[in-house]
Amino acid sequence: MLVRLLRDHLRPYRGAVAVVVLLQLLQTIGSLLLPNLNARIIDEGVAVGDIGAIWRLGAIMLAVTVAQGVAAVVAVYFGARTAMALGRDVRAALFARVQRFSAQEMGTFGAPSLITRTTNDVQQIQMFVLMTLTIIVMAPIMLVGGTVMALQEDVKLSALLLVIVPVLVGVVALIVSRMVPYFRRMQTRLDAVNGVMREQITGIRVIRAFVREDLERARYAVVNADLAEVSVRVGKLMALMFPAVMVVMNLSSVAVLWFGGRYVDAGEMQIGALTAFLSYIMFILMAVMMSSMMIMIGPRAAVSATRVGEVLDSAPTVLAPADPVVPEHVTGRLELDGVSFGYPGAQEDVLHDVSFVAEPGMTTAVIGSTGSGKSTLVNLVARLFDAREGSVRIDGVDVRDLAPEHLSASIGLVPQRAFLFSGTVASNLRLGGAGASEEELWDVLRTAQAESFVREMDGGLEAEIAQGGTNVSGGQRQRLSIARALAHRPRIYLFDDSFSALDVATDAALRAALRPHVRDAVVIVVAQRVASIRDADQILVLDEGRLVARGTHHELLEESETYREIVTSQMTLEEAR
Repeated sequence: MLVRLLRDHLRPYRGAVAVVVLLQLLQTIGSLLLPNLNARIIDEGVAVGDIGAIWRLGAIMLAVTVAQGVAAVVAVYFGARTAMALGRDVRAALFARVQRFSAQEMGTFGAPSLITRTTNDVQQIQMFVLMTLTIIVMAPIMLVGGTVMALQEDVKLSALLLVIVPVLVGVVALIVSRMVPYFRRMQTRLDAVNGVMREQITGIRVIRAFVREDLERARYAVVNADLAEVSVRVGKLMALMFPAVMVVMNLSSVAVLWFGGRYVDAGEMQIGALTAFLSYIMFILMAVMMSSMMIMIGPRAAVSATRVGEVLDSAPTVLAPADPVVPEHVTGRLELDGVSFGYPGAQEDVLHDVSFVAEPGMTTAVIGSTGSGKSTLVNLVARLFDAREGSVRIDGVDVRDLAPEHLSASIGLVPQRAFLFSGTVASNLRLGGAGASEEELWDVLRTAQAESFVREMDGGLEAEIAQGGTNVSGGQRQRLSIARALAHRPRIYLFDDSFSALDVATDAALRAALRPHVRDAVVIVVAQRVASIRDADQILVLDEGRLVARGTHHELLEESETYREIVTSQMTLEEAR
């Protein structure tokens, strides 16, 4: 997965990658030349007293060093730009894919995991690319070049490589094999930390209201300790890596000096050649060590790439039609025919064979006990899910065949949990009506009973709204969400328990103000309060996902036992009649 991810997303930066590789090649060739030049200074200059050779070779060494420095700076610059650009593109691809997810995929991955994958996992891939381009590219060049130059200096002494390299590779492989499972566990536990943190920040009011700070701190301490435990184990293994490598390298230096000193003493090798050979041995071992760094970073990057790939490869279950249809006569007529739906992994369907028709100018109320499938029904109309059986049709066309733009323009959804985006009152309302004028915005605010408190806010329409709308009350969020849907001017309004945070007087005033605006539209209202739906044109009673009764308020009082139970739980029958 890591290879495929890099292949797909590094394609636009092949030129920069080629420049980095070329510069790393030049830098490594310079490193391989320096010990040879140093050996010549010792053996040709110092040994015979040729001062001119010392100055000449020294000048060449200085020029090579300067060229190396320039190549290193430019390579790091291009390598860092490429790695950061890759991270930007992968994050953009993740965001674009998540934007296409239905509620089903969002439930499968979960918001904390998606945040971790978009941030921490992408950072691991970025780090791997940066290290690969700026350091590890030179490892194979240095390994091969160092071996060739060492053989050129002395073939017999080079036999030490047959012992040194396998020992070093074995030590690194042993440590890395222990690290890979910990990397996988670390990312999973990071998801858990983010999940608890997000939950606690979002629910801070509830935590304080029930004085559960100590309990929540303890809960966070558990997941934090779990992450710390794995991180410490990884840290110990990483801390063991470099001392182990240094031990092998130092023992190698001792062995080279021991055997090389004997060759020098016997006249079979010059001192400069021994110095150069020792440098080349260090280069070879450094190449192996740099490769070990890639081996350390690689597994974690591979785990992160797998997690990122799971999101990028996840096919949305709600797909745009290949040949979208736009109805000839646009009225908003809504029809559900034998609709059944079940969530993935659930033993039973949430909705069973639900059928009804909602005509334009008609208000349809949906009522039922908690878990009866009311919100699921609304989500199916908005095509946040697709029905498992049956069809949802608007103007006679299945929503699965409708052009996405037409479906979006046809539906104004006010969700059960009102959500506002960071920005201003106006920017939130214009999510529904992009071209709405200020006068139109004030009109929908007036209808939604939100005009008075918006005028009192500092800035009016330009008043700041915090992320999630946390700087306004629950009732104000609901009214702004209703105003946003009104600004959209759809053919179908879906109010999913959207009046629950309003007091009775505001609720009544809002419904009265709504009537002229929704006179020609289809209105679906999910509600818990019987008093707020008694005037609906038809009421659908859901029980355990089944449509058990349908009719007006007075008809259902006479005919439906389930509806009467709901009514009597809120008021007396005399009041209801």
